[in-house]
Amino acid sequence: MMQNVHPAPGNNEDDLYSGYNDYNPMFDTEDLENDVAFQQAARTSHGRRPPVTAKIPSISSPRPLATGFGSKASLTSSMGRPMSGTLQDGVSRPMTAVQAAGYTKASVRGSSFDPLGQAKGPASPLEKKASDSLEEKMRQLEKKVNDLVEESCVANSCGDFKLALDKAKEAGRQERELLRQREQIAPPESINLDLTYTVLLNLASQYVANEMYAEALTTYQVIVKNKMFSNGGILKVNMGNIYLKQRNYSKAIKFYRMALDQITSSHKQMRIKIMENIGVAFIKTGQYVDAISSFEEIMSISPNLKAGFNLILCYFAIGNGEQMKKAFKNLIEVPLEVNFEEKYISLNEDVHTNLLIEAIKNDSLSQIERERKSLAEEYIMTAAKLIAPAIETSFAVGYDWCVDAVKASHYVELANDLEINKATTYLRQQNFNQALETLKMFEKKDSRVKSTAATNLSFLYYLGNELEQATNYADLAVSSDRYNPAALTNKGNTVFANGDYEKAAEFYKEALRNDSLCTEALYNLGLAYKKLNRTDEALDCFLKLHAILPNSAQVLYQIASIYQIMEDPSQAIEWLLQLISVVPTDPHVLSKLGNLYDTEGDKSQAFHYYFESYRYFPSNIEVIEWLGAYYIDTQFCEKAIEYFERAALILPTQVKWQLMVASCYRRSGNYQKALEKYKIIHRKFPENVECLRFLVRLCTDMGLKEVQEYITKLKKAEKLKEIREQRIKSGRDGSARSRKEGSVDASYADPLGPQPERPRTAARKRTDEDDFADEELGEDLLPE
Repeated sequence: MMQNVHPAPGNNEDDLYSGYNDYNPMFDTEDLENDVAFQQAARTSHGRRPPVTAKIPSISSPRPLATGFGSKASLTSSMGRPMSGTLQDGVSRPMTAVQAAGYTKASVRGSSFDPLGQAKGPASPLEKKASDSLEEKMRQLEKKVNDLVEESCVANSCGDFKLALDKAKEAGRQERELLRQREQIAPPESINLDLTYTVLLNLASQYVANEMYAEALTTYQVIVKNKMFSNGGILKVNMGNIYLKQRNYSKAIKFYRMALDQITSSHKQMRIKIMENIGVAFIKTGQYVDAISSFEEIMSISPNLKAGFNLILCYFAIGNGEQMKKAFKNLIEVPLEVNFEEKYISLNEDVHTNLLIEAIKNDSLSQIERERKSLAEEYIMTAAKLIAPAIETSFAVGYDWCVDAVKASHYVELANDLEINKATTYLRQQNFNQALETLKMFEKKDSRVKSTAATNLSFLYYLGNELEQATNYADLAVSSDRYNPAALTNKGNTVFANGDYEKAAEFYKEALRNDSLCTEALYNLGLAYKKLNRTDEALDCFLKLHAILPNSAQVLYQIASIYQIMEDPSQAIEWLLQLISVVPTDPHVLSKLGNLYDTEGDKSQAFHYYFESYRYFPSNIEVIEWLGAYYIDTQFCEKAIEYFERAALILPTQVKWQLMVASCYRRSGNYQKALEKYKIIHRKFPENVECLRFLVRLCTDMGLKEVQEYITKLKKAEKLKEIREQRIKSGRDGSARSRKEGSVDASYADPLGPQPERPRTAARKRTDEDDFADEELGEDLLPE
């Protein structure tokens, strides 16, 4: 075997590229043209025959085989390859097994290479079951019923109750068809009771959702009366709920008790909820003693906030003060099961722990905990406000008892809120001194409570026009809690009242940075810009506020007012019309609309809104004057008399309105009435020159004898009027000469001279501009 191995020459040991020109002689194609066996195979089908194992060397001329080492070997097959089992240089070639490569002895001529058997084609399809069998039809029908029930539930969750009911009815029809078919081929024991129960329960639920209570009760009765449904009795709770919605409280209590009898003690929470419903139904019927027994049983088994609060209400209804105290103590002892503070406090500086705490602070579970805590505080605060006046001889003593009870419980932080609520109650009772004393107790408390109390004190002093005290407490509130938007708003209000609108705007903007939804700060910022004549910025503030409070009458009024300042009456009218849709009976807004239409020249619309304003508020002199003048212009003097007579009743010391009444009589041709009215005016105002002139004219026209008497009185009155005017004129000339001769500044020499305009406060007199909306909006920061 080693005779064909030729070592490489010694001089090529270091040749890195030796052997790269050697190749396998099987890939030698240069002598294929001289290879007789290859040419014969190419011309005939001889090459497609399987190779025949030969024991004798082939007669074909051998072709030298070049090895990788340069040796030559003769080939004995037609392809130049040694035959299996032949001798080559005295050594027999081993036999090779070729069956695994796809060749077999039984292979026929022309068979192709197909080791995976792909020539047989794809597998035959599975045999389909007969779909016309009755069992298969029932199975498909059952699946359709389940799908309809599911679609009905989905439609109900999406709010489409009508579609849900239609699907539920269709499911009922299909289920009844299924029952008929199954009874024909199977015994009654094979009926699917779970499917029937599901279909009926879903149908009843959809009836309730569509407020078809009679049909729902009928469907529930079908389930409850069927003894084959093991848990049908529980549905009497649903029937009780329907009767409760129908305000049939006696039947609701009856069905609740029947359901309670069929529910075992293992379902503790369900039994408690049913007993709560029974107690509520008793409260609705005024049977407070029976309701008390239900709620007391709940508080003894599993106390909860809702039952405890309802128990307090029942004792309050029957006026039992001692039991109210006992029930209030039980309420504040109900375990909240929320460790809200401890859970989110990091005891070490571990970064991963701190990140975890930050992540769970606002997750859904923490939100549920906050809601539960807030609900508990609301129940306790409401109960304390309710029973405080009833458990002791006075409101203050009762509230103090509630505060002491809360301080002894795990709701100790609510004690301060109760104290502030006590001050609020004093305010509602108009006991301002007690409210101030209560709030002043918090000046030495922690910063949060101090800020709240100081904010309320500032507001109270602001309402009392004591700006100095309001400013002091506003400063205290801001220094205690700089991030309190209510404190910053009240501080801005005190600065606004002192006339420093720029500084007030800064405080309002700071309040908005701390709480972008502080509507009071945004409203007052718009007022500050309005005072500074920055109408565009003011309009922007009020438009933002309108987006937050679309039905706020004050905001709509301010927007219309700004458009009127900007001399855009069409926009002002549009916003005032929106305002009228919110407050349709406000007389000042109606008169303002009439004024705008009058300015625009639309007299008919102006008359409409002025008349509506007069109808709601018949004492507005400006409206009365406009309506009277309108009827005079339209030659309906008789109708104008009604308005001027009302004006004369409102202002009996002013002769103008009585003269207008007499003038209307004269214009309408009723001279006798006019003469009588002028005589009445003359008796009340004997020195009125205009009245005497009309008397002289009427008496002359009518040829009356009193004319000389009135002429004499007219001359005396005119002379007195002339003397009075001369005295006034000489007085003015003398004061003018004294001012010219004086050597000191007029603002110091004349103490009664013009005084600077005082800034308007919250208690100032209302002007025409703010007949509807207050210009200084003090924020009501007291708790409700």
